[in-house]
Amino acid sequence: MAKVSKNARVAQRSANAGSGRDHVKVIKPIKDPKTGKYTYKEVMIHKDKVKEFFESK
Repeated sequence: MAKVSKNARVAQRSANAGSGRDHVKVIKPIKDPKTGKYTYKEVMIHKDKVKEFFESK
């Protein structure tokens, strides 16, 4: 098995900077005005957009 140096792994990590680690799963409860029941909206979004997601309707 080939051995990979630490420097190679660090370089590979920076190359994958836009990968899935920057995304989070958020769940937002939405109340139905007629029945009063809640439904839940689940979305995978970028971690910088979380605040905007919860402020919007």
